[in-house]
Amino acid sequence: MVIKPVSALRNNFVEISNLVHEQHQPVFLTRNGYGDMVVMSMAKYSEQKAMLDLYAGLARSEADSAAGRVVDYDEVSKKTYDMLQAIKEAQK
Repeated sequence: MVIKPVSALRNNFVEISNLVHEQHQPVFLTRNGYGDMVVMSMAKYSEQKAMLDLYAGLARSEADSAAGRVVDYDEVSKKTYDMLQAIKEAQK
């Protein structure tokens, strides 16, 4: 974990950028000795955002399952097959 004062961002931007990209981890910036912000690469941000989205989707799925909002696999499979067949017929 890299911790720098927030002034390092202004005074050593290239160094901070290099740390973020080369170490593939965020840099924590402090102001007056306390955590103030985090700097990370766009790639790392996208990766973290994707993980959060995945976790949110899993939480919704678990809530749906717990509430009984589920659909039988065979039912979904049949509806999907029927829709694909209808599309094929419409393309003829």
